[in-house]
Amino acid sequence: MMFSFKKKTPKTTVLLSPATGKCIPLEDVPDEVFSTKMMGDGVAFDLAESTIFAPADGKITFIAETKHAIGMTLTSGIEILIHVGLDTVMLGGEGFDVLVEVGQKVKAGAELLEIDLALMAKHHLQLTTPLIVMANDAITLTPMALEKKVIGGETAVLTL
Repeated sequence: MMFSFKKKTPKTTVLLSPATGKCIPLEDVPDEVFSTKMMGDGVAFDLAESTIFAPADGKITFIAETKHAIGMTLTSGIEILIHVGLDTVMLGGEGFDVLVEVGQKVKAGAELLEIDLALMAKHHLQLTTPLIVMANDAITLTPMALEKKVIGGETAVLTL
């Protein structure tokens, strides 16, 4: 009997949209930390609704003290960051209701965060929300929904 030693192809990871709204290229984000991909590659979203969802199965590894950003390590080991809005850090956590905690395991589509859209509008804050794949030099990202309306926790937006 002969054994077949096939080289395993790496498993593709699909990320769902963390938000309902329009998916836009990261280069279009009006903040050079994101648009120049200083933190990593990804896509961004112009929010239409107030809930942020887990883009894939994984574990919550970071919640900003100001509640505007959540980091996850996916079951594949890839680290991602969801950064809600551009100057939202100035609110010091006001207007954000975090629904998870560091160390918690979540499934794709789980609700992570609620945003007070009226408060954000009152402060004239830009709610463009980048989804960043951290330290991704060895990972090829393929956007799947650029310039399209996406549904948070449902629409596939990136394959890795």
